[in-house]
Amino acid sequence: MSPVKKLERFTLPLTLGATRIEVSGLHHSGTGTPLVFLHGFGSTKEDYADVVQQEHLADRPVLAYDAPGCGTSACTDLGAVSIPFLVSVAEQVLAAWQIDRFHVVGHSMGGLTALLLADKDPGRVASFTNIEGNVAPEDCFLSRQILTHSHDDPEEFLARFAERVGDSRFYGSALYSSSLPHKVRAGAVRAIFESMVDFSDHGKLLDRFLGLPAPKMFMYGEQNNTLAYLPALAEGGVELAEIKHCAHFPMYSNPLQMWAHIADLVSRTDADS
Repeated sequence: MSPVKKLERFTLPLTLGATRIEVSGLHHSGTGTPLVFLHGFGSTKEDYADVVQQEHLADRPVLAYDAPGCGTSACTDLGAVSIPFLVSVAEQVLAAWQIDRFHVVGHSMGGLTALLLADKDPGRVASFTNIEGNVAPEDCFLSRQILTHSHDDPEEFLARFAERVGDSRFYGSALYSSSLPHKVRAGAVRAIFESMVDFSDHGKLLDRFLGLPAPKMFMYGEQNNTLAYLPALAEGGVELAEIKHCAHFPMYSNPLQMWAHIADLVSRTDADS
């Protein structure tokens, strides 16, 4: 067995309009098409750090980073952190690392960011693993709470949100909610959630996803196998990957199966290219 590669930490200063950002990330060099990981709301780049433990992925270039307002990335204007803002950040981070074509893995908020990024320039994406990223209004079971459980105090909203998620019957929810106050700044929540709801309700995301030419996988937990659009994805040529003993967070509930599906899609895509 070859030694496990080490992910190196980096900090990247960026400016978007009047907003200054310090992006905190992980990377390592390698051979082949790079892997780019975009985490979900309330998660961090470390969700994907075990990529170096995966035999069939460990030698590839890897890039993962904390979205502004999340993890250890800093942002001077948290209220600016909407989904379009995150797409612009992704474009700048990729440019800084001189990454043109890449395999992208995006979870939830990161899946939506990846979809809009790919939709702007489809030829850049070698493959797309979408882990329950938003493609329809029904996907806003978390983000729509900014409307259904609105609160004027951002800190109070985040605290009550964490309580509601933690009381859920779904796999991984308690673990996820326990770290929310440490992984996301309360001031970033409203703009992120409102833009997620807006895109999910009005952005024709399912059509955009189906229209992407790259090989596509939609990964979902078995507790979410009643998503109404799964048949449409299958009919549209999207590979479906149901993760056992899992809901919205395969990286917490069943990472072995998650990584096996990611590695398989990436390997098959590169073999066919």
